[in-house]
Amino acid sequence: QVQLVESGGGLVQPGGSLRLSCAASGIIFSAFGMSWYRQAPGKQRELVALITSGGNINYADFVKGRFTISRDNIKKTVYLQMNSLQPEDTAVYYCNAESQRGSKFWGQGTQVTVSS
Repeated sequence: QVQLVESGGGLVQPGGSLRLSCAASGIIFSAFGMSWYRQAPGKQRELVALITSGGNINYADFVKGRFTISRDNIKKTVYLQMNSLQPEDTAVYYCNAESQRGSKFWGQGTQVTVSS
């Protein structure tokens, strides 16, 4: 059974930082591309950052220079370090795993709220 379990969300003041983690089980983690998406109320889910199985990284323009994605294949965990958070970053953040064959899995999401 595949499980992606996110953690690290919470309430933070503008300008603050959070580190999200997504622990995977039930998949050959090193063979999967891992991504973070987010969905704000009333908006569509959008890609935040991705890291391929080979370590290539891409970011959405709205987080470049503020967020950093990384992965630890031994711990089967992907991270999202979020700095300089702003109220518009408030959303539910989801972890996604996708194989080259197109198998796709989602975590349950973790709430990030940026507010003073």
